[in-house]
Amino acid sequence: MRKLVCLFAVLLFGFILLANRSSAEDPNSGASRAKLPQTFEKRDGQRDFDFEIGTWKTQLSRLLNPLTGSTTWVEYTGTTVVRKVWDGRANLVELDVNGPAGRIEGLSLRLYNPESRQWSLNFSNSKGGTLSPPVIGEFKNGRGEFFGQETLNGRAIYVRFVISDITPDSCRFEQSFSDDGGKTWEVNWIAIDTRVKG
Repeated sequence: MRKLVCLFAVLLFGFILLANRSSAEDPNSGASRAKLPQTFEKRDGQRDFDFEIGTWKTQLSRLLNPLTGSTTWVEYTGTTVVRKVWDGRANLVELDVNGPAGRIEGLSLRLYNPESRQWSLNFSNSKGGTLSPPVIGEFKNGRGEFFGQETLNGRAIYVRFVISDITPDSCRFEQSFSDDGGKTWEVNWIAIDTRVKG
């Protein structure tokens, strides 16, 4: 009988240890939450484009016929005007540039999603008159990266749009396409904006 009681005590003690260990590893248990580090809260990015409000001189280089092996670039100059909407949670960009290949009148509506804390960038040009599928992303360490999908010559491609080199008076925009699932990227649009003062 004494052996049976000792065996029962050992089993009970082992069960208690096992139960305590399981609750420490259970992500839904209070013990586990107390031991885990605080989760990183995503930053509020609704003011990310405040730096760009105003009028800019734009130098634009555009690759003709992207994803065809073309190496022919054309140059444009003109202006970009950025207006704040919804107290900065959205903005409207008007691009108007001219060059040897003609004129580009572009419009971009950028919208901030407070739930995902990401921006969607929606572009249209005056020739097409419709919005292209948005690129979606966010800023990290002073650099914005936005990704999306669209169709080029009937083929589905990935799009990457990067905003970098941001200072109070200048910034750089770069667009790239990928037709191999994002393994390689071809840059096809580079714009350098310089603030117009006064």
